[in-house]
Amino acid sequence: MIDRLLGRAELKERIEELEEEKRHLERRTEAEEERRSDAVADRQRAEERVNRLESRIESLEDRVERTEGDEETVEFRRVSDAYGSRLADVLGRLRGVESDDPEGVLTAFVPDGTVPESVGEHFGDRTALVRRAAPAVVVADDTGAVSAALSAPIEPEPFDRWSDGPRLPVEWFRPAGRFAFALVRSDTFALGVYEGDERVDFEGFTSDVKGAHSKGGFSQGRFERRRDGQIDEHLERARDALADLGDVAGDGTVDRTIVVGERSVLGELRDLADQTDVTDATGSPEAALEDAFRDFWTVRVRAI
Repeated sequence: MIDRLLGRAELKERIEELEEEKRHLERRTEAEEERRSDAVADRQRAEERVNRLESRIESLEDRVERTEGDEETVEFRRVSDAYGSRLADVLGRLRGVESDDPEGVLTAFVPDGTVPESVGEHFGDRTALVRRAAPAVVVADDTGAVSAALSAPIEPEPFDRWSDGPRLPVEWFRPAGRFAFALVRSDTFALGVYEGDERVDFEGFTSDVKGAHSKGGFSQGRFERRRDGQIDEHLERARDALADLGDVAGDGTVDRTIVVGERSVLGELRDLADQTDVTDATGSPEAALEDAFRDFWTVRVRAI
């Protein structure tokens, strides 16, 4: 009665109505966040599969090409990977090919999808193999004794020429000169300065970045914002390290900067690199850098 006389009853009823409306809105918000959580989790899982799917797609495309016409009977005579001293041996053998004919040896860099006329004329029905190996440096002689395609870590501009010997500069295939090589992941960064294949300086760090969100706890939106902020801070530190490369390199002179890493973050540092590439190297900064360095400078050799 006193509550009614003082108007408190009406206020209490209004409070109850507002509390119920609040609970209703909270339930709607929770339901929406649940749907977002499922969607974002699915997206995160899909992103993790992108690299694996791309390699599978490439393999399937090769199979499709081989099943068209006579291509299915054409196969590489041998496929192998070469690194370090093994690669030096392979390149040495190919450089040893000499011809008394000033146009007895063919060298060409074949980019994706475009085979020079001179290469197509020489390889004939094996041109399909050149196309499958591309991008690659192709070496062949007019007797057919030499016929190979090599992937090039440092890809040159497209060219093709017949000469008395192959054109195989060391800097296309092996570490040469003084250069910077960096690995960037969403939570790991490593930077080395190299003279040839010897690392002379190193800087690396990891950052605490949240993994995939699981149901429960704070909202998906809050989780995403927090994780994105952590990644941004990590990439900013990586950018600063690359921008201050002179401090790491001593006198600051490097011939070029190569940055490899996760596809999802690599683009953020592309403007600071002369060349970029994707790698799945993981582990501590130093171990990951070593693995990425070896992967990058490993050359696939295909005998055609």
